[in-house]
Amino acid sequence: MRQTIFIFIALLTSYFSLAQQQITLEEIWSGQFSNKRLNAINSLNNSNEYAVLEYDRGTNSANITLYDFVNQQPTRTAFSGKDVPEIKGLHSYTFDKAEKQLLLARNSKPIFRRSSTALFYVYNIATKKLTPVANYPIQEPTFSNDGKKVAYVYQNNIYIFDVASQQRTQVTTDGKVNEVINGVTDWVYEEEFGFVRAFDWSADDTYLAYIRFDETDVPRFSMDMFNQQLYPSQHVFKYPKAGEKNADVSLHIYQVNDKKTTNINLSQYHDFYIARMQWTNDNNILSAQVLNRHQNNLDLLFVDAKTGTTKVVLNETDKAYVDVTDDLTFLADNSFIWTSEKNGYNHIYHYDKNGKLKKQLTNGKWDVTKYYGYNPKSQTIYYQSVENGSTNRDVYSVGLNGKNKKRLSKKAGTNNATFSPDFENFILSYSSAQNAPEWVMVETKTTNPIKTLVENSALENKLAAYNLPKKEFFEVETESGNKLNAWMIKPADFDPNKEYPVFMYQYSGPGSQQVANTWNSTNDYWFMMLAQNGYIVACVDGRGTGFKGADFKKSTYLELGKLEVQDQIEAAKALGKLPYVDANRFGIFGWSYGGFMSSNVLFQGNDVFKMAIAVAPVTSWRYYDSIYTERYMRTPQENASGYDNNSPINHVDKLKGKFLLVHGTADDNVHAQNAYEMVEALVQANKQFDWAMYPDKNHGIYGGNTRLHLYQKMTDYIKDNL
Repeated sequence: MRQTIFIFIALLTSYFSLAQQQITLEEIWSGQFSNKRLNAINSLNNSNEYAVLEYDRGTNSANITLYDFVNQQPTRTAFSGKDVPEIKGLHSYTFDKAEKQLLLARNSKPIFRRSSTALFYVYNIATKKLTPVANYPIQEPTFSNDGKKVAYVYQNNIYIFDVASQQRTQVTTDGKVNEVINGVTDWVYEEEFGFVRAFDWSADDTYLAYIRFDETDVPRFSMDMFNQQLYPSQHVFKYPKAGEKNADVSLHIYQVNDKKTTNINLSQYHDFYIARMQWTNDNNILSAQVLNRHQNNLDLLFVDAKTGTTKVVLNETDKAYVDVTDDLTFLADNSFIWTSEKNGYNHIYHYDKNGKLKKQLTNGKWDVTKYYGYNPKSQTIYYQSVENGSTNRDVYSVGLNGKNKKRLSKKAGTNNATFSPDFENFILSYSSAQNAPEWVMVETKTTNPIKTLVENSALENKLAAYNLPKKEFFEVETESGNKLNAWMIKPADFDPNKEYPVFMYQYSGPGSQQVANTWNSTNDYWFMMLAQNGYIVACVDGRGTGFKGADFKKSTYLELGKLEVQDQIEAAKALGKLPYVDANRFGIFGWSYGGFMSSNVLFQGNDVFKMAIAVAPVTSWRYYDSIYTERYMRTPQENASGYDNNSPINHVDKLKGKFLLVHGTADDNVHAQNAYEMVEALVQANKQFDWAMYPDKNHGIYGGNTRLHLYQKMTDYIKDNL
């Protein structure tokens, strides 16, 4: 009897040991597989240090600690929360130019994806004096270069606060919600041009330049917010959809001492965008990047603050569209660094102060993916590129003369760098599909590692117990002759003599990339869990995705959803010919643009795909915002067929398989209207489908158990229908 009990216990132990090796959704969404990271660092300019915001659980306070960049040892404390009890819940901080003062933020409340309001304070590091900038929440406070003033936005107007006298000057007076915005961007600029602060101090603080948005005639969009109340409230904001009225933008320069404003004459432009604005190293010269509405003509303007006159110093045009660059860097002589795709790939160029090309610094059939900066001492540029394959990232340096290019990273995968203020060292972050992230201090000159700062061997050891399947990279060639980057995750106990169902994942948006040699995302653990349940998971980056040159990326121009859909369907057909794939059991999933794609692929590829899940999808580009949509499609008035022929709403009659549609009712980006219009089309076509709406959830559909619930629903749907 004892022997029977012992055997039973041994079998039970073995069973639970095996069960523990199965990934669960609870583990994924509770962060059990999160990797250690290097805390976000803020490099100083005047010393070889960086700052880190740290929390002391013992005193329930925040500290801003400075560390030596090379040896990583703390050097001093710039701010100690226990010394300043008024600051609770410190959210963020910025230094002034001299790095003697801090702007501290608390009680931050989000507005949209990048914008927020907060209470802000000026903190003098030496005297420990704390000065409120305002006793109400404000936006985007920014020190003047001499640290004596702070400009900020409150209720759509710009103010300047004098730190010493604590007096404030109101720069603009016409700001009004849903009508006029001064100094911060409207919804569509924030979302699609990726910035919020729309004002900038000149080098000597004589001027404050700003952009004004008149959105009076922009159509409003409203969303009901339920918030578990008896009656919902309405969130109303201006949202220009494709082909509709945009905000009228104008450029202004405020003279700080004279308190006078110069309105810059941009009458040579009509229906345009001011996509970027920054002062040059000349105190009187402001730069602005002006795009036409089609976004195929970009002018880099130099604006003379004294006279208000403008001069085009650089012009970029493209048959499709021109990408706005964040890499504009002015050197001491006011010559500038610029990145451009004008030769078919994104590369770095050096122009003189008049816009005459001095040198193309990088060249080849590969894209520069990040510009890190310029070291004036060694006259060296630092950047990241995909020269070693479009799925990899490496760090390089090159001289300002275009010579002496050097690879600073050594391992295949995704390499990124954070350089010390003197560029003599850099923190190299590295990961690959097989190697968990690590952060290593590297000497720039020799590329020798100095010290490992963060590594994730503990996570790698933990994951080893799960016997997870590996992500295999390859190229899939479609029947149209396109070679597309792809990866595949097979079950760990893969048997080449069996046939497996395939679940495909993609995003497919212009310039995006999902097939990258980098460490696991949260979705990757879900895909591995599906592989543990007998599915092959595959991902293919079709035409229109990024880092394979401008022609590949811009091939989908005017026809979003045509070539990309064709590529996913043809890729599935190619994969279906593999001896271990069940060609009758293909499913596909995507979020946002990926949801647009998965809907289209299921409807138009009804002879290939058995099921699809679309989360927060665009269902017609007519419902999406002007800047993004028109960049790739022009307006509906100009390109009606491009909009309608590729809208999944217009292909619902082809639905044969199983379709799950998911959306959040408070999605300010891809409005729930997209889902409702799709539902109506499916109903009128008498097509059965499944759908789930998440009340008060935005485009990310998260909060509490929301993500766990969503992924459980999707997992069950896959198991039931694929």
